[in-house]
Order: sequence, then structure tokens, then C-alpha cells
Amino acid sequence: MRAVSFEAADDAESDSAEHIDVRRHFVLYFVIIITPHPNLSGAGPLASTGIESTIMKSKHIYSITFLFTILVSCSQTPSSSVTQPIEEKQPIESLPIESTFPVPTSAQLKWQNSKLEMFVHFGMNTFTGTDRGTGKEDPKLFNPTALNAPQWVSIAKWLGFQYLILTVKHHDGFCLWPSKYTDYSIKNSPYKNGSGDIVKEVSTACSAAGIKFGFYLSPWDRHDSTYGTSFYNTYFCNQLVELLTNYGEIGEIWLDATNGETADGKHQDYDWDRYYTLIKHFQPNALIAVMGPDIRWIGNERGLGNETEWCFQPAQLPQHNMSGTLVWWPSQCDVTIRNGWFYQDGDVIKTAAQLIDIYFKSIGRNSNLLLNVPPNRQGLISDADIEQLSAWRSQLHDIFSKDLFLGSIISASNVRKDISDYSATNCIDDNPATFWTTEKNILTADIIVTLPVMEKINIIKLEEAIAYGQRISSFDIYADQNSLWTKIASGTTVGRTRLIRFDPMTTSKIKISITNSIASPTLTTISGYFNEQYFIPLP
Repeated sequence: MRAVSFEAADDAESDSAEHIDVRRHFVLYFVIIITPHPNLSGAGPLASTGIESTIMKSKHIYSITFLFTILVSCSQTPSSSVTQPIEEKQPIESLPIESTFPVPTSAQLKWQNSKLEMFVHFGMNTFTGTDRGTGKEDPKLFNPTALNAPQWVSIAKWLGFQYLILTVKHHDGFCLWPSKYTDYSIKNSPYKNGSGDIVKEVSTACSAAGIKFGFYLSPWDRHDSTYGTSFYNTYFCNQLVELLTNYGEIGEIWLDATNGETADGKHQDYDWDRYYTLIKHFQPNALIAVMGPDIRWIGNERGLGNETEWCFQPAQLPQHNMSGTLVWWPSQCDVTIRNGWFYQDGDVIKTAAQLIDIYFKSIGRNSNLLLNVPPNRQGLISDADIEQLSAWRSQLHDIFSKDLFLGSIISASNVRKDISDYSATNCIDDNPATFWTTEKNILTADIIVTLPVMEKINIIKLEEAIAYGQRISSFDIYADQNSLWTKIASGTTVGRTRLIRFDPMTTSKIKISITNSIASPTLTTISGYFNEQYFIPLP
């Protein structure tokens, strides 16, 4: 890679632009003169410039003037003592590299890059004030009087959620669609006089808004009499087929692991392989979460990811129908904005500051965040929830609106093939399709970011090019303090996104030291921010 001073690079860019301009004029006028415009009445696309009328009046005069301009422009040569450098072109997309297996499927990669998902718990429990119904509740209790699915979806869209997961049947067994396999559904409720279909309303609204629709279907069913017998698996599969074939494209299916017992102490032997086969047959691009092979539950319901989080994990039974080998199984952090999963009066609502902390500890730890926002008994997301969500959105914008590293000088101790396709500059070009990497088998490296001026910083974002596998296993971050490197943070995994917070530091140089990787490290993003107003850690 050629080293070019910034002064020379600026001159080269200016000179190049000037000569390109002349060539553009030449092509434009040559076409006009030799091949007359089909409409020279003054109404053509060049009419506003006055060029057409000039040509109509005197083509010969204009041609002479133009040729003179070309001769003058071409005769202007740069100083003979200066060799003009060739400007290096930034890649639009880095060339592919070898993968470190396992790697994500295209559907998993799109899902991971979405980062945010909305969970919508709504059902019989909304009207009984509990998170776990008995399955004996009267369907007539279910009666949302102002249900507005487009409101739910528009809020999700506004907040940046790219997936919406609706609880179409919870443990109580009540169905939000008119299933033909049970009477315990919306068809026997007062909602729309029994002719409603909330799954249809929500999936249609999602499709219109460009949000991927998904559903939570509880395997545990406290209402159906076949639960605990082999017949129940057929019942569950029949309902799966209804949902997979009547509601358009499904982005994600959430299968809960809960296996409750019947009144006489029986548990259901779930036929997971049969469920997976049906899903992949009817919706081959749908991702199966939790008790599924595509998305892994993080292990808590507080929205908290792990400090060390690998996207690949040992295969598990029954999710992968095998064990021992490594599979790509990225994690998802679920949490509810209220005390419970279903709406209840008097719930404590998480503040925007608490949601910010969750964001850093989920998305910022290489997981996706699935945030539950439960509609109230009217069928609307409550104003109190919207207020905190709105503040959360505003605060996220405040935190991440100014990347202090854009426009900086950046260098790396090692660059593959020493070409721009893998240059460290790709880490600060605001383009997720480009990345930096080292030569093969180089597992450590330093990247130095030199800012134009001294800046106060307390957040750094790192992101790997995970399409080729997750690689970085440890890193340190240093800030230049009086020409000495001072360590300000350390970490283990990076993955899709790693957000590192530390005490505010004023500096003009930051060094990212990759201290270990399982293969040549990659980074597609290195960003720096400053904001200390909204950081209130969860208790």
C-alpha cells in the first residue's frame, strides 16, 4: 500500500476531479453536436441550462469555443517537480476471505445484523392479570375494545425493531387465531363477534411496514385434553401448519422449553424433530429460537448477555439432532419492559436509562435484544410504555449520533496482501461490507486511530466480519496520554457487536490491540463516542 501524505492526497484528488470535469464536458457536448437531441424545441432535459437554445442559434460558434476550452485545459500541466500520486480507491465491498467454521446461514446473518426485536405478549392472561393461566378461563373474558395492530407495528418500526414476535398461544392454550383444531380460541370470544384473527392483523401490519413477523407458540398447553399423550404432538403439528401456511412469510418461531405437568403428573414427550421438519418444509427461511437449532436463549430473562459470548457452540440434543460438533448458534436476550410478561395494572415500567444499560449488556455483548412490550386490555401499547420507549430511542440517538473516529487516520501493524480491500481504513468508513484483516496465521495485531483533535471518549464499538466466522478471543484498548499508552479497557470476544464503556478519557490516539484470535482477526467497525449522561446501571 502506498504511503501518501494528506496534503499530497488532497491535491491529487482536486487535480483528478478537475480533469475528470473536462472529460465529462467533452462527452456531453460531443454527443449533442454530432447526434442532435431528439427534441430541440427547448422542452428537453437540458432546456433549463440554455444549452439547447445556444446550439440552435449557432452550432459553429459554440464548437469553436468548446475546442478552445479543451486545448487550454489540456495544456495546463502540473508542476514538473511534483509527481501526482494515484488516489487509492476505497472498496465498496471487501473481497471474500477463507471462513473459520462454523459460519452463519444468510438468514442467521440478517437476523444478527437486525440486533433489535419486539416481543408482544398478548392473550387471555392480559385480561386475567396473570403471567400463567390455567387453561380454564372463559373465552368470553377476551375482549380488547380498541385493538390496533398497526399501532404496535408502527411503534416497533419507529424504534428500529426489525422483527416482531407475537404470542399466538401461551401456556393456557388460548389461540389468537381461529384454529379449527380447538374451540379454545378467539372465535369463541366477543372480539369482533368471534370473527377476528389477531395473528392475521399483526402479520399483515408487519408485512406492510417491512418488519419480519414471527410467533411464539407454547408447546405446553394447559387446556388441551391430549396434552401428556402421543396424540398431542399431532394436535401441535396441526396448529403449526395453520400458522406456517396462512400468514405469509415467517421470520422467526419461538418454541418455549417449558414442559409443565398435567393434573395427574404427566409430562409431554415433545416430538421436536417432527416440529422442525414441518417448519423447514413450509417456511425454509424461518429461524427457530430457544428449543430450536438457529437461535439460542441466553439463559436469563433480564436481557443480560455474557461478557464472553461465542456465536458458535457445541451442538445440543434435541435442537441439532447431534452432539459434540460446533454449530453456529447465536444468542438472544429476552426481557420485558414491565414487571411481568403480560400487561397488568400497577406494573413498574423500566426507565429509559435502564433500557440503555440493557442495550449495552445485550447487543453490546454479541447478542440480539428481544424486548417485550405488552399491549393493555384495550389492545393498545400504553402511553406510559411509549413515553419510556421514546426517551430510550432519543437517548440511543444522542449516544451514537457522532462517531468521533470518522475522518481519523488509522493504521494497522498487519494488513493482508497490503491492499485496500483489507485496509484498516475499512474499519472507519461507515460501511459494514468492508473490513480489515491480517495475513493468514497472524493472530495478533495493533490498530491505531489518530483523531484530528483531542477528544473526550468513553465508549468504543468493535464489530467483526462474522460472515466469515467469529475469531477474536481477547483484546486490550489503550489511550495515548502524554505520549504514553495507558490501558483503559480489556475484553474477550467481539462478534457481531461489542460495546465497551469506560471512564471518560481525553486523547487524540486510541490503540486496539488484538491479543489473541482463533484465526486471522477481522474488524468491520471501530467507532468511538462520548456520552456520560444516561449510564445508570441496573441494580
